[in-house]
Amino acid sequence: MTLQRLLFALVFIASSALSTGATAQNTVKSEVITEQVQAQLLAHAPDGVAAGNTVWVGLRLTHKPEWHTYWKNSGDSGLPTQLEWTLPPGVMAGDIAWPAPKKIPIGNLANYGYENTVLLPVPLTITPEFKPGLLAQDLEIKLHAAWLVCRKECIPEEGSFALKLPLRSATALDGAAFEAAFKAQPRPVMGSVGGIRPDSSIRIEGNTLKVSVQGLPVSLRGKTLEFFPETPEVIETAAPIQQAWNGAVWTADVPLSSQRSNSPSVMPVVLVAGGEGGREAWRADIKVLGPWPQVAAAATVSPALEAALKANAALPAAGPSLTLVAAVLGALLGGLILNLMPCVFPVLAIKVVSFTQHADDRRAHRISGLAFTAGVIVSFLALGALMLALRSAGEQLGWGFQLQSPAVVAALAALFTVIGLNLAGVFEFGSFLPSGVAALEARNPALNAFLSGVLAVAVASPCTAPFMGASLGFAIGLPAAEALLVFGAIGLGMAIPYLLASWVPAVARMLPRPGAWMDTFRKLMAFPMFTTVAWLVWVLGQQSGIDGAGALLALLVGLSMVIWAFTLRGRARLTVAAISIATLAGVAWATGSFVTQGQPAAGAVAAGSRWQAWEPGRVDQLVAAGQPVFVDFTAAWCVTCQYNKKTTLANTEVLTDLDAKKVVMLRADWTRRDPAITAALRTLGRNGVPVYVFYKPGAAPVVLSEVLSVDEVRAAIARL
Repeated sequence: MTLQRLLFALVFIASSALSTGATAQNTVKSEVITEQVQAQLLAHAPDGVAAGNTVWVGLRLTHKPEWHTYWKNSGDSGLPTQLEWTLPPGVMAGDIAWPAPKKIPIGNLANYGYENTVLLPVPLTITPEFKPGLLAQDLEIKLHAAWLVCRKECIPEEGSFALKLPLRSATALDGAAFEAAFKAQPRPVMGSVGGIRPDSSIRIEGNTLKVSVQGLPVSLRGKTLEFFPETPEVIETAAPIQQAWNGAVWTADVPLSSQRSNSPSVMPVVLVAGGEGGREAWRADIKVLGPWPQVAAAATVSPALEAALKANAALPAAGPSLTLVAAVLGALLGGLILNLMPCVFPVLAIKVVSFTQHADDRRAHRISGLAFTAGVIVSFLALGALMLALRSAGEQLGWGFQLQSPAVVAALAALFTVIGLNLAGVFEFGSFLPSGVAALEARNPALNAFLSGVLAVAVASPCTAPFMGASLGFAIGLPAAEALLVFGAIGLGMAIPYLLASWVPAVARMLPRPGAWMDTFRKLMAFPMFTTVAWLVWVLGQQSGIDGAGALLALLVGLSMVIWAFTLRGRARLTVAAISIATLAGVAWATGSFVTQGQPAAGAVAAGSRWQAWEPGRVDQLVAAGQPVFVDFTAAWCVTCQYNKKTTLANTEVLTDLDAKKVVMLRADWTRRDPAITAALRTLGRNGVPVYVFYKPGAAPVVLSEVLSVDEVRAAIARL
C-alpha cells in the first residue's frame, strides 16, 4: 500500500456513491417507514404554545399485520419503546402516557404490547423560562425513537423525527388521534390517595400473589378483567389467573414467576375490561404485604471467571494485576494468530512483495518493519479508543463494530477494488498524481509502510482469533489506560512476524529474492483483493438486502470505469473521463441510497432450518423449561464465523449429537448493530464474534473456542 494508493482511494471514495448512500438512515423528518412499521411524530396544541400550557406530542406506530411493539412492561420478552427528546430551553418533556396494552401470546409465553395502530403521547410543559426570540415563529421539537418490532422474529428499529409548531396559533389537526389515546389510558381507581388505594392489597402466599382491589366502577362487577403489572419480571405472564368478585372487591390469585427478579413494596397494576370494540382500563398502586420469596441469583459469569475477578480485586493496588497480565498475553498471542486468518491474507501478500523489493537493503528492511508495526499498533489503539469512547457515551458496541455500518463496508469494497485494479496493472497511481505528490513515496518509505499497517488492521479488525475473545471482553471493563494496553498488545502480536522478518537476518534470508517473478506475483495478488471485494458485497447484501448489494456492484463498476478512463491518452482521455464520471454520478444518485437502507440480516436463520433466531430472554425461558441450548453468536462480516458455520456446525456427527440431546439451537446475528446481542456477549465476558455457548439447567454457560473443532463440540455435547 503506497501513499499514492491511499490518497487516490480517498479521493474516489469521497467523490463516489458512498457520500450519497448514507442519507437514508440519518434523514430527520416527521415520518419513518420500514417494512414492519410506519412511525409518525404528531403534535396537539389546541391552546397554542405559551408559558403555562401543556403541548402534547407523540409517536404513532402503525404496525403491519401480525407485527407488534411493546408496553412499558414488555412481558416475557421484548423491549419498551424509548423516546429521547431534544427541546429548546424552558420546554420539559414528561413520561409516556402509556395506553392500556393487550396480551400477545407467543407459544407458551406472553408479551404485553400493541398491534395495529398505537399513539404514545408525551406532555411537554412550557415553563416561564421558555424565551423564544423576537423573530422566532416556531417551536422546534426533535425526537430520536427506538422500538423493537416483533412477529415470530424481532427487529430493532430506530428513527429521527422533527416538527415545528407555530408559536402564535393552535395546532389541532391530529386532535382525534390524541383523544383516542387519552381514552385508552388507564384511569385511577376511585378513592386513590396519591395513586394508592389504601384498602387494596397484594398479599404474598408461597408462590402466589393474592390481589384485592377496591374502588372499581359498579359497571365492572361480575366482569372478567385482564391483569397487567407495570413492574416486569414478577408474575408468570402467560399463566391464567383465578379471579372472582366479592361484592365490590375484585380478587385474583396470580402465580409468581420462577424467574422473578423484582420485589416491589408497592406494585402498580392496570386492570382492563372489554374487548377490541370498547376497552376500559383502570390503574392502582397497591401495597404488597408479606415477605417476598428469595430470588435465585442469576449466573452472569462462569464460577472460574468470578473467582479470578474476586482474586484480582483483592490484590494490592501497587502491583500489576495477574488477570491483566493474562489478558495482555492472550491479546499478544491472539494478534499473532490473526495473521493466519483468511481476511488478512491479501495484505500479508502485499507486504511480502514490499519486503522483497528491499531484500538487499537491511536499513530499509528495518525502517519498513518498524513503521509497519507502528501503523498496526496505532490503528488498534485508535479503534479501541473509539469503541471505548462510544461505549462510555451510551452506545452498545463491540469488536468489529465498524463493519456493522453498510457505509463502511461499501467504502472498504471501493478501496479494495482500487487496490486490485492497481495490482492487476490496469493503472499506476503515479500517473494520476502531480509529480511532487508522487515523489513523496520515494522520500517517505516509512510512511508507506505505516499506511500498510493501517490497511492491515482495517481488513483484520472484523476477525477474532483464538485467545483474543476473552482478552477483548475483559478489556472493556478495565480503566481506559489498561484497556488500551490490551488493544496495543493485539497490534504488537500481529506485527511480530514482520518485525522478525525486518530485523533478524536469518528470517530475512528466507524471503524470495527480487526478480521477474514479482510482476506476475503482483498481478496474481489482485485476485485475493477481488475475492475480498466479493465477500464485502455479500456482507452488505446481508445488511441491506439484494438491492443494496446490486447497487454497490453497479457503483464499483462505475468506479472502475472512471479509473480506466484516466489511463487513456490524447483527446479520448478527457471525453471518456467526463462521460464515465457523469455515469458514476448518475448511478450514485439513482442507487446510492440502497447501499445503506435498513434490512434485517437474511443469512442468520434460513426458513425451515433447525436453527431458531435468538431473542432477548429466550435462553432463560428454554433453560427454565429444562431444555439445553446452544447459541451461535455470529455475523456475516466475520470470516471465522462463516468458516465454522460451513464446517464444524454443518458436520453430520455434530448435528446428530445435538438432536440426540434435544439441544435447541439459536443463532444470534450481529451483522447489523444490535444492543441486545452486545449486552448478551458482555455477560459472557466477550466483546466480539464468533462466540459459541452451551447452556444447561443448573450449570454455568460453557463458552467454546473461536475456531471450532468437531471433537471440541461433541465433547461439550456429551457433558450436557
